[in-house]
Amino acid sequence: MCSHSQNQKHYPELNYGSGAKWIKSLTQNRLSTFLGGHFQDVNLSSVLYTHHIDSSHHVDLQVWSAPGLTKPSFHEAMKQEFKPAKKGDSFGPSSLSLTRLLFAGTNHWWKVTLKIPSYWQQYERVQFEFDPGCEAMIFSTDGVPLQGITGGYGGDRRVEYIIPSQAVRDGQYAVVIESSCNGMFGVPWDGDIIAPPDMNRYFQLASADLVVPNQDAWHLMWDFTTLREIVDTVPGNTALQNKALVTANKIMNAFTSGDPENIKRLRGIAEDVFGKGWYAKGDKIYNEGPKKAQVVGISYCHIDTAWLWPYSVTQQKTARSWSTQIDLMERYPEHRFACSQAQQFKWLEEQYPPLFERIKKKVASGQFHLIGGSWVENDGNMPSGESLVRQFLYGQRYFESRFGKRCETAWLPDSFGLTAAYPQLIRDAGMKYFFTQKLSWNNINVFPHSTFNWVGIDGSQVLCHMTPVDTYTAQATVGDVNKGITNHKNLESDATALLVFGNGDGGGGALPKMLENLRRIRAATNEHRELPSVSMGSSVEEFFADIEEASKEGKTLPVWKGELYLEFHRGTYTSHGSIKKGNRKCEILLRDVERVATLTTLLKPKGHSYVYPKRAIDECWEKVLLNQFHDVLPGSAIGMVYDDADKLYAEVREVCTGLLEDAFSVLLPRSSPLLSNPTSETLVAFNATSFARHDVVKHGYALMHSVGNKVASQSVGMSSICMPASVFTNGMDHFVLRNANVQLTISEGRISSLIDVRLGRELIPKGSSGGLVIFEDRPNYWDAWDVEIHHLETATPLSFSQVRVIAEGPLRAAVQTQVKYGSSTIDVTISLDAITATMKGNSRSCFNFDAVVDWHERHKFLKFELPLNINNTYATYESQFGFVQRPTHKNTTLDAAKFEVCGHKFADLSEYGYGVAFLSESKYGFACEGNVLRISLLRAATAPDAEQDQGRHEFSWAVMPHVGSFLESDVPMAAFIYNSPLHVRTVPERNTSHIVPPLPFWLEGAPNIFLETIKRGEDDFELNASGTTVILRMYEAFGGHGSVKLHVGGHVPVKRAYVTNILEDTKGELGLVSTTGAHNTLKLDFRGFEVKTVKLVLETEESDSDISDISPTMSSKRDSWVTVNDEL
Repeated sequence: MCSHSQNQKHYPELNYGSGAKWIKSLTQNRLSTFLGGHFQDVNLSSVLYTHHIDSSHHVDLQVWSAPGLTKPSFHEAMKQEFKPAKKGDSFGPSSLSLTRLLFAGTNHWWKVTLKIPSYWQQYERVQFEFDPGCEAMIFSTDGVPLQGITGGYGGDRRVEYIIPSQAVRDGQYAVVIESSCNGMFGVPWDGDIIAPPDMNRYFQLASADLVVPNQDAWHLMWDFTTLREIVDTVPGNTALQNKALVTANKIMNAFTSGDPENIKRLRGIAEDVFGKGWYAKGDKIYNEGPKKAQVVGISYCHIDTAWLWPYSVTQQKTARSWSTQIDLMERYPEHRFACSQAQQFKWLEEQYPPLFERIKKKVASGQFHLIGGSWVENDGNMPSGESLVRQFLYGQRYFESRFGKRCETAWLPDSFGLTAAYPQLIRDAGMKYFFTQKLSWNNINVFPHSTFNWVGIDGSQVLCHMTPVDTYTAQATVGDVNKGITNHKNLESDATALLVFGNGDGGGGALPKMLENLRRIRAATNEHRELPSVSMGSSVEEFFADIEEASKEGKTLPVWKGELYLEFHRGTYTSHGSIKKGNRKCEILLRDVERVATLTTLLKPKGHSYVYPKRAIDECWEKVLLNQFHDVLPGSAIGMVYDDADKLYAEVREVCTGLLEDAFSVLLPRSSPLLSNPTSETLVAFNATSFARHDVVKHGYALMHSVGNKVASQSVGMSSICMPASVFTNGMDHFVLRNANVQLTISEGRISSLIDVRLGRELIPKGSSGGLVIFEDRPNYWDAWDVEIHHLETATPLSFSQVRVIAEGPLRAAVQTQVKYGSSTIDVTISLDAITATMKGNSRSCFNFDAVVDWHERHKFLKFELPLNINNTYATYESQFGFVQRPTHKNTTLDAAKFEVCGHKFADLSEYGYGVAFLSESKYGFACEGNVLRISLLRAATAPDAEQDQGRHEFSWAVMPHVGSFLESDVPMAAFIYNSPLHVRTVPERNTSHIVPPLPFWLEGAPNIFLETIKRGEDDFELNASGTTVILRMYEAFGGHGSVKLHVGGHVPVKRAYVTNILEDTKGELGLVSTTGAHNTLKLDFRGFEVKTVKLVLETEESDSDISDISPTMSSKRDSWVTVNDEL
């Protein structure tokens, strides 16, 4: 027979069949029926468990409910009386009802004793499944945290705990469980994530079961899940997508329940996509395939330090999440977990020491990665420049002291926009990489880059990656991996993406299913090329280092200059006014304390016992830095958080007031705080700035004056530089506040005129008026977070009423006004002093507005505005260590998006020759729409805090006309002074000769260099400290170069001087020049917006050491709630 006929016998001559054509869409839709749902009794879900028992004989439960919202430690709980419990019961505070309901926010402790059937020893795994419907932590019986539990049936569900094999052989096992009655996202009252918490929500113990999982069935479920994700993700015209669908369909067709071998055969079918024998390779699957993966996976667990839950709950979330990740590391060698926020590590160190020791071992082994370098993942807009420095200083020093290493990558994935001061500070904190992604939430424009050089206001750059996966809580799906490339915005520069996966916001972290899925995705990409390859086992730093090398040190990457403005959550600059005020006031107070305490250690009488209060200062800073977390300072947390935050601020104010009093008792002996006005005493004030200034003190109105480097201001009479202030009225509705250089008119309740008297220039356009204005404030969803552009269409001007004169001059002229709106009362005192804003030659006076508001509105936005006879395409706003300019027009959608922006101490609209600034002492929201300059004062959101901003508020702002454009003005100096009130005291008249000596540090030269910080060096308080150092931090404020001479008084014995980074590591030595004026001088050069830190090393005697105030490694227990019982 010929070969031709032999070949034809395999292909039938006749065909009476229908063919194998499928309806692809129906087959694809069919895949959803293989797990759960209507067919769960007969599909794969029916075989996931081999055994399942919950009898009291095998599972013995006892419970103790902690009273109220208390959070006892493990050892405290073990001393209590436990009562019998069972699955299905609802448990909680016995005082609430006889049935002991499990009540929102409460904590409950369970003693669990398990009896394991002896025949279960044959199985690969035995689990205890505990589902209280909320979060929980499993402890060993001696108090070691083992693993977290997330109850309920969401995507973050984790209720299984693997019983050790030895315990299975022994037939018994015991654990202790703490359950906390909050979900992963708190307890929103109606299921809406941002709704206020429902403190009457109950939870029920849904399961407390011993189970034997069918491991083959679970792995088949993960196989099938990955196949289905490939089908749903990869384009339908690809071979991989069709092969995955065919394979999944084969599995469904071949599935039969009741046959264990059937499951194994089905897993073999899955190898058509994943490759033969792929499963046996385990984590070694990542060693095959492409040498360089396009997507790099890193596990992460974003835990909001407070948000829809208070700080105390976060402390528990941290322990639950991190212990679980350590457990996963034992089963998945490729698992690498990145973790930020030194504050959370410190809480863990104090409250869960055994777990902290386990983490230290995993850090040393390279599995637990330290990232961020900051105290918390703070807000990126509102903290001061010095606060951002301290976030890094305290964070990096903590990591180094506990783990022997610093972080190399800055990490702020969820902050609501980022100041352009960051690149310089990140580099100066010893890092050059930066990860974020929040700008993917922009609601107007799409940010154009994924990997780029981010260049700050001073020219410093960091290598920045915004993951194209657009989340820091990826679920490690095929879609996530694919999006890492398909959504990448600059593949021409770099074709890699970071996959940051794991449940977050409320904690949790990676789940086993995520790590299993990634293995299968890698196996599939080892066999096929239609999906990007994914790798595991490397660090964030290795990811960035590869980009740095491939891009020739960033040369081939795009550049983004300036702030990373989030086109979303613009209302957070104003929400919760109390937190904004607490932050600003405490930042200033701590700056003053450090300055005064440092001077006291330098100027104290020889032999005096005064010691720099380092420990108290550190504790205060930690509280302020904690409250700067990116859901606390923005005002987007629940009300309980602000109860805690206000308490922390009160503690800081109390401590700092005491520290100032201690120092003043040395610097100004026999002085007293200003409480009354005795005629036999003299006023003296401490000027905590480095600017000469004059002030009118409301103490019967006294004029205080300080010049040069004098830190003490003394009361003086009316001088030639004063311009008597006066107020005129027609007795009805027309009031004029005036001095020799400015004039303001209130007519019919509105500000109708603002005049520069010396120039005869009217600053308000004819027919326009300014004053308070209120807007409807109903964002599309995120209530406390957002204000939308359409609110600008709903303005209602408010008129001052009941205007009356309360001060007629000459030092101060003032009128009292009132506005009634809805259920609210707004009292505003408008005043003008006889002095100018600064001592610059052509400075103008400020009009000050002091408001006391009884606020009871809902979804309203209160602002103050002035239309100005000034034209410019941009306005200027202070930012950290500099300023940022933003458009006043809407030429493009990028311009229009900035209809509400963040500023610090000033906002300014200027043109050539003239400008007007608003000065702020506690507000951060501003806008400039055309020629209308606005400052945002109060909002009234109702979610997630139903009572946000309700009640009494006191705040101030000022209107400052100035000659010259902004760059020619004294606005930054005036704003600095406006935020730095004098510390006024009284001294006996005969004691005026003992006024404190001049400030021993002063600048000469360029006026654009500001001396921000004076403090003692951090290393002075280490155990091996060998001397005394002083840290001086300066910055260039106007965006240009400048040179200054830093003078150091001769009575301060400096032996060496260094430039350091913000962590106070030496960069280089400075030349110290002794002058004939009996002081030393350092010459310093600055580039625009440069921050420069100088360390002075002093000649000291052994008796001058402050070693007694060294903070211990473990903070001692103190009354503040931040440090909880550390009995563990």
